[in-house]
Amino acid sequence: MPVFQYEAMDNTGLEIKETIDAPSEAEAQQMIREKGFFVTKITEKTQRKKKDDKTKTGAKQQTAANRKKQTFTIGGVSAKKLTAFTRQLSTLQDAGLPILRSLRILEGQAKPGALKNALMGVIEDVESGNTLSEAMAKQPKAFDNLYVNMVKAGEAGGALEVILQRLAEFKERAQSLKRKVQGAMIYPVAVITVATAIVGFIMVFIIPKFKAIFNDFGVELPGITVALITISDAVVNYWFLIPVIPISIVIFYKIVKKNKTGAYIMDRVILKIPLMGQIVSKSTVARTCRTLGTLIASGVPILEALSIARDTAGNEVFRKAFEHIHSSIREGESMAVPLRETRIVDDLVVNMVDVGEETGALDNMLYKVADVYDEEVSVLVEGLINMLEPLMVVILGLIVGFIVIALFMPLVKLLNDLS
Repeated sequence: MPVFQYEAMDNTGLEIKETIDAPSEAEAQQMIREKGFFVTKITEKTQRKKKDDKTKTGAKQQTAANRKKQTFTIGGVSAKKLTAFTRQLSTLQDAGLPILRSLRILEGQAKPGALKNALMGVIEDVESGNTLSEAMAKQPKAFDNLYVNMVKAGEAGGALEVILQRLAEFKERAQSLKRKVQGAMIYPVAVITVATAIVGFIMVFIIPKFKAIFNDFGVELPGITVALITISDAVVNYWFLIPVIPISIVIFYKIVKKNKTGAYIMDRVILKIPLMGQIVSKSTVARTCRTLGTLIASGVPILEALSIARDTAGNEVFRKAFEHIHSSIREGESMAVPLRETRIVDDLVVNMVDVGEETGALDNMLYKVADVYDEEVSVLVEGLINMLEPLMVVILGLIVGFIVIALFMPLVKLLNDLS
């Protein structure tokens, strides 16, 4: 009976290389599928050892070639690219393709960059016998703890395609909220940029000409005009310090955020800002609840899920709150009690979590909380934009009025003196 050498993938993504006795290649494939494996390659074993050695040498050369193809990149994979990759991988897995073949397809169509480099590394590790989650864990620039742990849970439960679908939906929702906020901020940012450019032009080119006119005629300047000319002189003489101010603020903010105490104070202050604090708070609750719900639904243990959600909060106040919840659950308490003690969410959220724990549907309740808070964030952002529009008009009107009054007061006096 012929002996067939085959390569296959099990439901966890692990590659298997074995031999099987079968009358024909078709029957060999059928016997392999009955074992629960996906056949990726099958050949009748007629090659000698030298040919096997050549195959191994070719694989090593292919791995070396892949490493050479990797391009130099700075930074990690963008959320947009990772979201698209996750949806594509989910679709390929749902179609029944082996995980290794799916990865090769996506790596082949990816453009040179951080994601392509990461996929090359993942493919190499999976070919070496590692699971998909282990391979992804070695690429932290592309796949964070949330991603790796969800894939790991999918492998353990034999439902990788389902987990990838949930992960894709999670990332798509996060991207959708991010796009809404960014889209809403385009108009105010554009108006502020144009207004700043116009005022800067007036300060640099227009005010000095009026200053020369006033000096030539020896006009006695009122205080408001003196203040305007002083500001103009400062802008003209020290214009190079203008970009230093925002850069210094950003550097100071990053330095403070590196210190836990400083980061806690900074985040606490941000949460106290009217309207802006509500947006930050509700968006953080929505993100962490969706993360927690997705992990729990994927089979990740509650304590591990809380640790991951804590790390993805992005806010030191919420981070400390999750640490308190984690410690309380480890001591045997339910989640609702310490969540109420932290006072970072409304009573509605606490009650929904309490009901979810009682009914065994905590993941569904967390999804509903996230949906409600996502909608509230959208409403708050829209309200902020609606408030910014008249506020910007008023501020620009005050600036223009200040410049006009400061320039025309001495001009009116000059005309009176000449008449």
